[in-house]
Amino acid sequence: MSDYPDPRVPMDPALLRGLTQRRLSRRDALKYAGVGAGSLGLAAFLSACGVKGQAKASPTPSTFDFTKIYGDGTPAGVLNFANWEAYIDVDSKGNSPSLKEFTKETGIKVNYKTVINDNDPFLAKIIPVLQAGQDTGYDLIVITNGGGIERLIRLGYLTPLDHKYLPNWDANADPKTKNPVYDPGNKYTVTWQSGFTGIGYNSKVIKTPPTSFKDLLNPAYKGKVGMFSNNQDLPCPALASLGIDPNKATPDQWRQAAAPITQAKDAGIIRSFYDQSYINALENGDTVITQAWSGDVFIAAASKDFGGDGFPEMKFVFPQEGPIYWHDNMAIPLHAQHPVDAITYMNFVYQPNIAGMMADFIWYVTPVPAAKDYVLNTLKDPTVANSPLIFPSADDLAHAWQYKAFKNTQEEDDWNSVWQPVYSS
Repeated sequence: MSDYPDPRVPMDPALLRGLTQRRLSRRDALKYAGVGAGSLGLAAFLSACGVKGQAKASPTPSTFDFTKIYGDGTPAGVLNFANWEAYIDVDSKGNSPSLKEFTKETGIKVNYKTVINDNDPFLAKIIPVLQAGQDTGYDLIVITNGGGIERLIRLGYLTPLDHKYLPNWDANADPKTKNPVYDPGNKYTVTWQSGFTGIGYNSKVIKTPPTSFKDLLNPAYKGKVGMFSNNQDLPCPALASLGIDPNKATPDQWRQAAAPITQAKDAGIIRSFYDQSYINALENGDTVITQAWSGDVFIAAASKDFGGDGFPEMKFVFPQEGPIYWHDNMAIPLHAQHPVDAITYMNFVYQPNIAGMMADFIWYVTPVPAAKDYVLNTLKDPTVANSPLIFPSADDLAHAWQYKAFKNTQEEDDWNSVWQPVYSS
Protein backbone atom coordinates (compact mmCIF):
# COMPACT_ATOMS: atom_id res chain seq x y z
CA MET A 1 0.00 0.00 0.00
CA SER A 2 1.17 3.51 -0.73
CA ASP A 3 1.51 6.01 2.11
CA TYR A 4 2.01 9.43 0.57
CA PRO A 5 5.21 11.12 1.86
CA ASP A 6 5.54 14.71 3.05
CA PRO A 7 4.80 16.61 -0.19
CA ARG A 8 6.82 19.34 -1.83
CA VAL A 9 9.68 19.53 0.62
CA PRO A 10 11.79 22.61 -0.19
CA MET A 11 12.46 22.90 -3.89
CA ASP A 12 13.97 25.51 -6.16
CA PRO A 13 11.47 28.41 -6.21
CA ALA A 14 12.11 28.73 -9.93
CA LEU A 15 10.11 25.56 -10.31
CA LEU A 16 7.00 27.48 -9.35
CA ARG A 17 7.03 29.02 -12.82
CA GLY A 18 5.05 31.98 -11.58
CA LEU A 19 2.42 29.99 -9.68
CA THR A 20 1.94 32.00 -6.50
CA GLN A 21 -1.59 31.22 -5.38
CA ARG A 22 -3.18 28.12 -3.95
CA ARG A 23 -4.17 25.65 -6.62
CA LEU A 24 -7.82 24.87 -6.03
CA SER A 25 -8.77 21.25 -5.79
CA ARG A 26 -10.91 19.95 -8.63
CA ARG A 27 -13.43 19.20 -5.90
CA ASP A 28 -13.24 22.53 -4.04
CA ALA A 29 -16.21 23.68 -6.08
CA LEU A 30 -18.45 20.69 -5.43
CA LYS A 31 -21.54 21.48 -3.41
CA TYR A 32 -23.28 18.20 -2.66
CA ALA A 33 -25.59 19.56 0.01
CA GLY A 34 -29.02 20.61 -1.25
CA VAL A 35 -28.59 20.10 -4.97
CA GLY A 36 -25.72 17.69 -5.54
CA ALA A 37 -25.52 14.01 -6.26
CA GLY A 38 -25.30 13.15 -2.60
CA SER A 39 -28.62 14.57 -1.53
CA LEU A 40 -30.96 14.17 -4.47
CA GLY A 41 -29.19 12.22 -7.14
CA LEU A 42 -28.89 13.58 -10.65
CA ALA A 43 -32.25 12.33 -11.89
CA ALA A 44 -34.11 13.86 -8.95
CA PHE A 45 -32.19 17.11 -9.25
CA LEU A 46 -33.01 17.47 -12.92
CA SER A 47 -36.64 16.63 -12.25
CA ALA A 48 -36.77 19.29 -9.56
CA CYS A 49 -35.48 21.76 -12.13
CA GLY A 50 -38.22 20.81 -14.54
CA VAL A 51 -36.03 18.68 -16.76
CA LYS A 52 -37.75 15.57 -18.03
CA GLY A 53 -36.74 12.87 -20.46
CA GLN A 54 -36.18 9.18 -20.93
CA ALA A 55 -33.25 7.33 -22.31
CA LYS A 56 -33.59 6.88 -26.02
CA ALA A 57 -32.02 4.52 -28.47
CA SER A 58 -29.26 6.06 -30.57
CA PRO A 59 -27.00 4.60 -33.24
CA THR A 60 -23.96 2.86 -31.80
CA PRO A 61 -20.57 4.23 -32.85
CA SER A 62 -19.81 0.97 -34.64
CA THR A 63 -22.73 1.53 -37.00
CA PHE A 64 -22.74 5.33 -37.12
CA ASP A 65 -21.68 7.13 -40.28
CA PHE A 66 -18.86 9.20 -38.84
CA THR A 67 -18.50 11.27 -41.99
CA LYS A 68 -21.78 12.94 -41.06
CA ILE A 69 -20.08 14.20 -37.92
CA TYR A 70 -16.43 14.65 -38.75
CA GLY A 71 -16.51 15.08 -42.52
CA ASP A 72 -13.01 14.74 -43.92
CA GLY A 73 -11.46 15.59 -40.54
CA THR A 74 -10.70 19.23 -41.30
CA PRO A 75 -11.07 21.44 -38.19
CA ALA A 76 -13.21 24.56 -38.32
CA GLY A 77 -10.57 26.48 -36.37
CA VAL A 78 -12.68 27.09 -33.24
CA LEU A 79 -13.15 25.11 -30.02
CA ASN A 80 -15.66 26.12 -27.34
CA PHE A 81 -14.49 24.31 -24.20
CA ALA A 82 -16.44 24.14 -20.90
CA ASN A 83 -14.40 23.05 -17.88
CA TRP A 84 -14.10 23.40 -14.11
CA GLU A 85 -12.30 26.20 -12.30
CA ALA A 86 -8.54 25.68 -11.80
CA TYR A 87 -8.56 22.50 -13.85
CA ILE A 88 -5.92 23.24 -16.46
CA ASP A 89 -2.34 24.50 -16.37
CA VAL A 90 -2.09 28.27 -15.91
CA ASP A 91 0.95 30.56 -15.93
CA SER A 92 1.58 33.72 -13.88
CA LYS A 93 -0.44 35.78 -16.37
CA GLY A 94 -3.46 33.53 -16.13
CA ASN A 95 -2.91 31.89 -19.52
CA SER A 96 -2.69 28.17 -20.21
CA PRO A 97 0.61 27.09 -21.81
CA SER A 98 -0.95 23.88 -23.08
CA LEU A 99 -3.85 25.69 -24.75
CA LYS A 100 -1.38 28.13 -26.29
CA GLU A 101 0.60 25.19 -27.66
CA PHE A 102 -2.58 23.61 -29.02
CA THR A 103 -3.45 26.74 -30.97
CA LYS A 104 0.15 27.02 -32.20
CA GLU A 105 0.18 23.43 -33.48
CA THR A 106 -3.33 23.25 -34.93
CA GLY A 107 -4.40 26.83 -35.64
CA ILE A 108 -7.56 26.19 -33.58
CA LYS A 109 -8.63 29.09 -31.39
CA VAL A 110 -9.96 27.97 -28.00
CA ASN A 111 -12.75 29.78 -26.19
CA TYR A 112 -12.10 28.34 -22.74
CA LYS A 113 -14.87 28.81 -20.17
CA THR A 114 -14.76 27.72 -16.51
CA VAL A 115 -18.54 27.41 -16.27
CA ILE A 116 -18.84 24.06 -14.46
CA ASN A 117 -19.04 24.28 -10.66
CA ASP A 118 -20.93 21.03 -10.14
CA ASN A 119 -22.07 18.35 -12.54
CA ASP A 120 -25.78 18.50 -11.76
CA PRO A 121 -26.52 22.23 -12.14
CA PHE A 122 -24.48 22.33 -15.35
CA LEU A 123 -26.38 19.37 -16.78
CA ALA A 124 -29.65 20.98 -15.73
CA LYS A 125 -28.70 23.89 -17.99
CA ILE A 126 -27.63 21.94 -21.05
CA ILE A 127 -30.03 18.97 -21.09
CA PRO A 128 -33.13 21.06 -21.97
CA VAL A 129 -31.12 22.56 -24.84
CA LEU A 130 -30.14 19.10 -26.03
CA GLN A 131 -33.73 17.91 -25.70
CA ALA A 132 -34.72 20.73 -28.01
CA GLY A 133 -32.20 19.50 -30.58
CA GLN A 134 -30.01 22.58 -30.22
CA ASP A 135 -26.32 23.30 -29.77
CA THR A 136 -25.33 23.87 -26.13
CA GLY A 137 -22.69 26.37 -27.19
CA TYR A 138 -19.92 23.99 -26.14
CA ASP A 139 -17.96 21.60 -28.32
CA LEU A 140 -16.23 19.93 -25.41
CA ILE A 141 -17.30 19.41 -21.79
CA VAL A 142 -15.76 17.73 -18.73
CA ILE A 143 -18.21 15.64 -16.68
CA THR A 144 -17.63 13.15 -13.85
CA ASN A 145 -18.69 9.53 -13.89
CA GLY A 146 -20.91 8.19 -11.14
CA GLY A 147 -24.13 9.72 -12.42
CA GLY A 148 -23.59 12.65 -14.77
CA ILE A 149 -21.81 11.20 -17.75
CA GLU A 150 -23.93 8.04 -17.58
CA ARG A 151 -27.14 10.03 -17.86
CA LEU A 152 -25.91 11.90 -20.94
CA ILE A 153 -25.02 8.57 -22.54
CA ARG A 154 -28.38 6.98 -21.66
CA LEU A 155 -30.27 9.94 -23.08
CA GLY A 156 -28.26 9.81 -26.32
CA TYR A 157 -26.93 13.34 -25.82
CA LEU A 158 -23.25 12.73 -26.60
CA THR A 159 -21.54 12.59 -29.96
CA PRO A 160 -19.89 9.22 -30.68
CA LEU A 161 -16.11 9.32 -31.07
CA ASP A 162 -14.35 8.19 -34.23
CA HIS A 163 -11.23 6.58 -32.80
CA LYS A 164 -9.23 7.04 -35.96
CA TYR A 165 -8.79 10.63 -34.75
CA LEU A 166 -7.45 9.47 -31.37
CA PRO A 167 -4.07 7.79 -32.08
CA ASN A 168 -2.39 9.48 -29.08
CA TRP A 169 -5.13 8.22 -26.79
CA ASP A 170 -4.77 4.73 -28.22
CA ALA A 171 -0.99 4.76 -27.73
CA ASN A 172 -0.64 6.58 -24.42
CA ALA A 173 -3.80 6.25 -22.31
CA ASP A 174 -3.46 4.26 -19.13
CA PRO A 175 -5.19 0.91 -19.69
CA LYS A 176 -7.10 1.43 -16.44
CA THR A 177 -8.90 4.39 -18.03
CA LYS A 178 -9.86 2.47 -21.15
CA ASN A 179 -13.12 0.60 -21.56
CA PRO A 180 -14.69 1.97 -18.36
CA VAL A 181 -17.82 0.33 -17.03
CA TYR A 182 -19.84 3.49 -17.65
CA ASP A 183 -18.70 3.79 -21.29
CA PRO A 184 -17.62 0.42 -22.70
CA GLY A 185 -15.19 0.84 -25.54
CA ASN A 186 -14.88 4.59 -24.85
CA LYS A 187 -17.61 5.17 -27.39
CA TYR A 188 -18.36 8.65 -26.09
CA THR A 189 -15.68 9.68 -23.61
CA VAL A 190 -11.98 9.79 -22.83
CA THR A 191 -10.55 10.65 -19.43
CA TRP A 192 -9.52 14.21 -18.60
CA GLN A 193 -8.09 13.63 -15.12
CA SER A 194 -8.85 11.15 -12.35
CA GLY A 195 -8.73 10.88 -8.59
CA PHE A 196 -8.85 8.39 -5.76
CA THR A 197 -11.20 8.05 -2.84
CA GLY A 198 -9.18 6.63 0.01
CA ILE A 199 -8.28 7.51 3.60
CA GLY A 200 -6.77 10.71 4.96
CA TYR A 201 -5.39 10.94 8.48
CA ASN A 202 -3.40 13.12 10.87
CA SER A 203 -0.07 11.37 11.40
CA LYS A 204 0.65 13.43 14.55
CA VAL A 205 -2.32 11.79 16.22
CA ILE A 206 -2.49 8.41 14.49
CA LYS A 207 0.94 6.82 14.65
CA THR A 208 0.02 3.54 12.98
CA PRO A 209 -1.23 4.25 9.45
CA PRO A 210 -4.71 2.93 8.72
CA THR A 211 -4.88 0.13 6.17
CA SER A 212 -8.57 -0.37 5.46
CA PHE A 213 -11.90 1.39 5.16
CA LYS A 214 -12.84 -0.69 8.20
CA ASP A 215 -10.40 1.41 10.28
CA LEU A 216 -12.90 4.24 9.96
CA LEU A 217 -15.23 2.19 12.17
CA ASN A 218 -12.65 1.79 14.96
CA PRO A 219 -14.11 2.85 18.35
CA ALA A 220 -10.66 4.22 19.27
CA TYR A 221 -11.42 7.19 17.00
CA LYS A 222 -14.88 7.80 18.43
CA GLY A 223 -16.19 11.23 17.50
CA LYS A 224 -13.19 11.95 15.28
CA VAL A 225 -14.11 10.06 12.09
CA GLY A 226 -15.28 11.66 8.86
CA MET A 227 -17.13 9.99 6.02
CA PHE A 228 -18.55 11.25 2.75
CA SER A 229 -22.16 12.31 2.31
CA ASN A 230 -22.79 11.29 -1.27
CA ASN A 231 -24.08 8.24 -3.08
CA GLN A 232 -20.76 7.10 -4.56
CA ASP A 233 -17.86 7.88 -2.24
CA LEU A 234 -19.47 6.28 0.81
CA PRO A 235 -21.18 3.18 -0.64
CA CYS A 236 -18.47 2.09 -3.08
CA PRO A 237 -15.60 1.93 -0.55
CA ALA A 238 -17.89 0.21 1.95
CA LEU A 239 -18.67 -2.51 -0.57
CA ALA A 240 -15.02 -2.77 -1.65
CA SER A 241 -13.99 -3.30 1.99
CA LEU A 242 -16.03 -6.50 1.89
CA GLY A 243 -14.38 -7.57 -1.35
CA ILE A 244 -17.53 -6.81 -3.32
CA ASP A 245 -17.38 -5.03 -6.67
CA PRO A 246 -19.77 -2.03 -6.45
CA ASN A 247 -20.83 -2.70 -10.03
CA LYS A 248 -21.73 -6.33 -9.34
CA ALA A 249 -23.18 -5.99 -5.86
CA THR A 250 -26.75 -7.04 -5.16
CA PRO A 251 -29.24 -5.00 -3.10
CA ASP A 252 -28.75 -7.45 -0.22
CA GLN A 253 -25.03 -6.74 -0.36
CA TRP A 254 -25.72 -3.00 -0.39
CA ARG A 255 -27.58 -3.42 2.88
CA GLN A 256 -24.85 -5.68 4.27
CA ALA A 257 -22.23 -2.98 3.63
CA ALA A 258 -24.45 -0.20 4.98
CA ALA A 259 -25.24 -1.89 8.31
CA PRO A 260 -21.86 -1.44 10.11
CA ILE A 261 -21.72 2.22 9.06
CA THR A 262 -25.15 2.84 10.52
CA GLN A 263 -24.06 1.10 13.71
CA ALA A 264 -20.92 3.27 13.89
CA LYS A 265 -23.03 6.37 13.35
CA ASP A 266 -25.43 5.38 16.12
CA ALA A 267 -22.48 4.64 18.43
CA GLY A 268 -21.03 8.13 17.92
CA ILE A 269 -17.89 6.88 16.20
CA ILE A 270 -18.58 8.96 13.09
CA ARG A 271 -18.47 12.67 13.78
CA SER A 272 -20.19 13.65 10.57
CA PHE A 273 -20.82 12.81 6.94
CA TYR A 274 -19.12 15.58 4.96
CA ASP A 275 -19.19 17.18 1.57
CA GLN A 276 -15.99 18.87 0.36
CA SER A 277 -15.65 20.51 3.81
CA TYR A 278 -14.17 17.25 5.15
CA ILE A 279 -10.65 18.54 4.49
CA ASN A 280 -11.22 21.56 6.73
CA ALA A 281 -12.42 19.24 9.50
CA LEU A 282 -9.22 17.19 9.16
CA GLU A 283 -7.03 20.29 9.20
CA ASN A 284 -8.71 21.92 12.21
CA GLY A 285 -8.75 18.74 14.30
CA ASP A 286 -12.47 18.00 14.24
CA THR A 287 -11.47 14.69 12.71
CA VAL A 288 -8.24 12.71 12.82
CA ILE A 289 -9.18 10.13 10.20
CA THR A 290 -11.54 10.50 7.30
CA GLN A 291 -12.52 9.38 3.88
CA ALA A 292 -10.59 11.60 1.51
CA TRP A 293 -9.94 12.53 -2.09
CA SER A 294 -6.32 12.16 -3.12
CA GLY A 295 -5.81 15.63 -4.60
CA ASP A 296 -7.20 17.35 -1.52
CA VAL A 297 -4.73 15.64 0.78
CA PHE A 298 -1.88 16.49 -1.60
CA ILE A 299 -2.87 20.16 -1.37
CA ALA A 300 -3.46 20.03 2.39
CA ALA A 301 0.00 18.60 3.04
CA ALA A 302 1.89 20.83 0.61
CA SER A 303 3.91 23.76 1.91
CA LYS A 304 2.20 27.16 1.74
CA ASP A 305 5.24 28.38 -0.17
CA PHE A 306 4.30 26.00 -2.94
CA GLY A 307 0.56 26.57 -3.07
CA GLY A 308 -0.57 24.13 -0.40
CA ASP A 309 -2.24 24.42 2.99
CA GLY A 310 0.88 23.71 5.05
CA PHE A 311 -0.19 20.61 7.00
CA PRO A 312 2.59 18.09 6.31
CA GLU A 313 1.16 15.76 8.95
CA MET A 314 -1.78 15.03 6.64
CA LYS A 315 -1.31 11.70 4.90
CA PHE A 316 -3.27 9.68 2.36
CA VAL A 317 -3.38 5.90 2.09
CA PHE A 318 -4.84 3.51 -0.40
CA PRO A 319 -6.94 0.97 1.52
CA GLN A 320 -5.59 -2.55 1.23
CA GLU A 321 -8.86 -3.61 -0.38
CA GLY A 322 -8.26 -0.97 -3.04
CA PRO A 323 -9.23 2.69 -3.50
CA ILE A 324 -12.13 3.98 -5.54
CA TYR A 325 -10.87 5.37 -8.85
CA TRP A 326 -13.11 8.02 -10.40
CA HIS A 327 -12.77 9.94 -13.63
CA ASP A 328 -13.62 13.30 -15.11
CA ASN A 329 -14.36 12.77 -18.77
CA MET A 330 -14.06 14.77 -21.95
CA ALA A 331 -17.13 14.43 -24.14
CA ILE A 332 -18.62 16.15 -27.17
CA PRO A 333 -22.28 17.16 -26.68
CA LEU A 334 -24.76 16.24 -29.39
CA HIS A 335 -25.23 19.03 -31.97
CA ALA A 336 -21.78 20.51 -31.22
CA GLN A 337 -20.76 22.88 -33.99
CA HIS A 338 -17.06 21.98 -34.03
CA PRO A 339 -16.70 18.24 -33.34
CA VAL A 340 -13.47 17.87 -35.34
CA ASP A 341 -11.84 20.61 -33.29
CA ALA A 342 -13.02 18.89 -30.10
CA ILE A 343 -11.70 15.44 -30.99
CA THR A 344 -8.46 17.04 -32.22
CA TYR A 345 -8.02 18.52 -28.75
CA MET A 346 -8.86 15.20 -27.08
CA ASN A 347 -6.05 13.59 -29.03
CA PHE A 348 -3.67 16.50 -28.38
CA VAL A 349 -3.76 16.23 -24.59
CA TYR A 350 -2.73 12.58 -24.72
CA GLN A 351 0.79 13.54 -25.74
CA PRO A 352 3.09 12.88 -22.74
CA ASN A 353 4.57 16.38 -22.72
CA ILE A 354 1.15 18.06 -22.78
CA ALA A 355 -0.26 15.68 -20.16
CA GLY A 356 2.83 16.38 -18.05
CA MET A 357 2.36 20.15 -18.26
CA MET A 358 -1.17 19.77 -16.99
CA ALA A 359 -0.45 17.16 -14.31
CA ASP A 360 2.29 19.33 -12.83
CA PHE A 361 -0.26 22.06 -12.23
CA ILE A 362 -3.53 20.24 -11.54
CA TRP A 363 -2.20 17.66 -9.04
CA TYR A 364 -4.73 14.97 -9.85
CA VAL A 365 -4.13 11.64 -11.56
CA THR A 366 -3.10 12.02 -15.18
CA PRO A 367 -4.41 9.43 -17.65
CA VAL A 368 -1.01 9.40 -19.40
CA PRO A 369 1.59 7.43 -17.38
CA ALA A 370 4.38 8.44 -19.78
CA ALA A 371 3.91 12.05 -18.64
CA LYS A 372 5.93 11.15 -15.55
CA ASP A 373 9.24 11.26 -17.43
CA TYR A 374 8.40 14.71 -18.77
CA VAL A 375 7.55 16.05 -15.31
CA LEU A 376 10.68 14.52 -13.80
CA ASN A 377 13.25 15.22 -16.49
CA THR A 378 11.99 18.32 -18.28
CA LEU A 379 10.00 20.17 -15.64
CA LYS A 380 12.41 18.96 -12.92
CA ASP A 381 9.62 18.38 -10.42
CA PRO A 382 10.43 15.11 -8.61
CA THR A 383 7.80 15.55 -5.91
CA VAL A 384 4.94 15.57 -8.41
CA ALA A 385 6.58 12.94 -10.61
CA ASN A 386 7.14 10.58 -7.70
CA SER A 387 3.76 11.06 -6.04
CA PRO A 388 1.52 7.97 -6.12
CA LEU A 389 -1.42 10.39 -5.98
CA ILE A 390 -0.57 11.72 -9.44
CA PHE A 391 1.32 8.81 -10.95
CA PRO A 392 -0.05 5.76 -9.10
CA SER A 393 1.77 2.46 -9.24
CA ALA A 394 0.53 -0.46 -11.27
CA ASP A 395 -0.25 -2.22 -8.00
CA ASP A 396 -2.40 0.64 -6.75
CA LEU A 397 -4.34 0.70 -10.00
CA ALA A 398 -4.67 -3.06 -10.14
CA HIS A 399 -6.62 -3.00 -6.89
CA ALA A 400 -8.73 0.07 -7.70
CA TRP A 401 -12.52 -0.06 -8.00
CA GLN A 402 -14.85 2.04 -10.11
CA TYR A 403 -17.84 4.15 -9.12
CA LYS A 404 -21.19 2.44 -9.42
CA ALA A 405 -22.58 2.83 -12.94
CA PHE A 406 -26.38 2.77 -12.75
CA LYS A 407 -28.16 0.76 -15.41
CA ASN A 408 -31.21 2.99 -15.20
CA THR A 409 -33.00 5.51 -13.01
CA GLN A 410 -34.82 2.80 -11.06
CA GLU A 411 -31.58 1.16 -10.01
CA GLU A 412 -30.22 4.52 -8.87
CA ASP A 413 -33.40 5.15 -6.86
CA ASP A 414 -33.12 1.72 -5.24
CA TRP A 415 -29.47 2.34 -4.39
CA ASN A 416 -30.28 5.73 -2.89
CA SER A 417 -33.08 4.24 -0.79
CA VAL A 418 -30.44 2.12 0.97
CA TRP A 419 -27.63 4.64 1.27
CA GLN A 420 -29.23 8.04 1.76
CA PRO A 421 -30.59 7.13 5.21
CA VAL A 422 -27.05 6.16 6.20
CA TYR A 423 -25.36 9.47 5.44
CA SER A 424 -28.32 11.80 5.94
CA SER A 425 -28.69 13.35 9.37
